[in-house]
Amino acid sequence: MAKDLLIGSHVGMNAPDYYLGSVKEALSYGSTAFMFYTGAPQNSYRKPLNELKIEEGRALLKEQGFDENHIVVHAPYIINPASKNRPDLLELTNKTLINELRRTAAFGAKMIVLHPGNHLGLGAEEAIKTLAENLDIVLSQDGTDVKIAIETMAGKGSEIGTCFEDVKTILDTCKHTDRLGVCLDTCHVHDAGYNVNNPDELLAEFDQIIGLNRLLVVHLNDSKNIRGAHKDRHENIGYGEIGFEALCKMANHPLLRNIPKILETPYINEKAPYSDEIRMLRDEKFIEGWKDKYLA
Repeated sequence: MAKDLLIGSHVGMNAPDYYLGSVKEALSYGSTAFMFYTGAPQNSYRKPLNELKIEEGRALLKEQGFDENHIVVHAPYIINPASKNRPDLLELTNKTLINELRRTAAFGAKMIVLHPGNHLGLGAEEAIKTLAENLDIVLSQDGTDVKIAIETMAGKGSEIGTCFEDVKTILDTCKHTDRLGVCLDTCHVHDAGYNVNNPDELLAEFDQIIGLNRLLVVHLNDSKNIRGAHKDRHENIGYGEIGFEALCKMANHPLLRNIPKILETPYINEKAPYSDEIRMLRDEKFIEGWKDKYLA
């Protein structure tokens, strides 16, 4: 019997099967968790829920004994809840995020990952205050119990949330802190300067500053960049600067046993690599040259 490991990947949601197709894709990789967008990440347009075969997808999950607590939605990345110098964008952001929380609940999922946003020249302190104010507005109006996982960022451009202290401040500043948690992205924190090559040290630092009880999900990605590059370019498992050993230790770390781990590694020749990456992490064994078959 395969080892119990709470892991999966990002999956698509496309016509004609929509959510049923998402579930089938996740199951085909041997996943025990997965993540999806409820529509295109580049815009706020969303198909009506009754067109997305949600009931069929949930029925298949139930049939397979798949725990819906391990399903993650990712918010569209066009929104920016942290900058007040674009009131039009803030209004769109809040409206979109409220809608996404309600859609997440309709799928039976319990958490949504959110990029904390960009300060666009106003500075991190002002951006964190703005973010907290807007999260309070959203969480007082959405009417769900879905949790928002604030994602740790790489520090590209004017991104906020690139250090654990700032993420902690975001959680503490929001009045609805009970509905907030954290998404730890290994590529992002590596690119932000943290030592992902020592998972014990990384998790101890996270626990000391934020608290592991606030960790809702891990994005498990290798990085194309050296530590501290602030670039955010994901790489396939074992082919980047973090390497297989550290990522495998993260995936199988006893402190993360009950935390969903989600792969967002690149497609290879337009083919999803997740079956092989999940298998290697579950078996704790790297297969040299595993990418070659995708390149043929």
